[in-house]
Amino acid sequence: MRKLLIATHNPGKIREYQTLLADLPLLVTSLRAEGIVDDVEETGETFAANARLKARAYAHQSGLWTWADDSGLEVDALDGRPGVYSARYAGPSATDRDRYQKVLAELQQYPERPRSARFWCVVAIASPDDEIFTTEASVEGEIIALARGEHGFGYDPIFYLPDLGKTMAELPAEIKNQISHRGKASAAAKALLQRRFQA
Repeated sequence: MRKLLIATHNPGKIREYQTLLADLPLLVTSLRAEGIVDDVEETGETFAANARLKARAYAHQSGLWTWADDSGLEVDALDGRPGVYSARYAGPSATDRDRYQKVLAELQQYPERPRSARFWCVVAIASPDDEIFTTEASVEGEIIALARGEHGFGYDPIFYLPDLGKTMAELPAEIKNQISHRGKASAAAKALLQRRFQA
């Protein structure tokens, strides 16, 4: 069976993708499982640029079809921050809690500004011979003052979905995967993969 490499060291993302891609006719593998420890520096100025950069680099290194994403949180009151720096917003050794606490601390400086925000995700899939395609999706929400929920990872505990009355971290995985930025971008990417390998 053909392998599909998921290009992340983030265990939360790996778990989500194993669930999202479980019905593909591909063996989903990870950087760790393939013995790849290198990090690809995310030098792009957009989510799409970083996703393509990682997909190409790991596809060349592994010789496998590679699925990479770049995703993050844009907060309107913070002029779109943390944006492409979401994963490293509070420093290289920061925890998820450190990152979302930094966002909450910064928002306290702007109590009059709206709390609107969105998660973005761009998925890039690359072959070892440089075939590449991308999909993207976003989900709108608000930033709440106190973290809630035990599911998910990253900024999920402070990202509130008004239509559902819950934070992303309060949703079970099967619901989150249907409505999240990563879930929607992944569904589109999965459909492209299915067409590609059925052709």
